[in-house]
Amino acid sequence: MKIFLIIIGGLFFIVSIAAHIYVKLKLQPKQGSDFDEIYWEFEDTYPGFARYSRLSQITFIGMVFGALLLFLAVIF
Repeated sequence: MKIFLIIIGGLFFIVSIAAHIYVKLKLQPKQGSDFDEIYWEFEDTYPGFARYSRLSQITFIGMVFGALLLFLAVIF
C-alpha cells in the first residue's frame, strides 16, 4: 500500500507541476493586454482568460492532491 501511494502520489505531483509550469509560461495572458483589468464576471467574454484561470486552478489542485498522497504514504 505504501509503495502504491508513493508511486501514484509522486507521479501525480510531478505531472501536475510540469503542467502548472506550462500553463503559467505558455497560456498566461501577455503583458500589456487588457486581461489585467478583467474581473471574474467577464470570463465568458474572454475565453482565453477563462481557460488559463481554470487550467491554473486544476493543476494547482493536482499538486496539492499529489502532495497529500505522498504525505499519506509517509504516515501509513
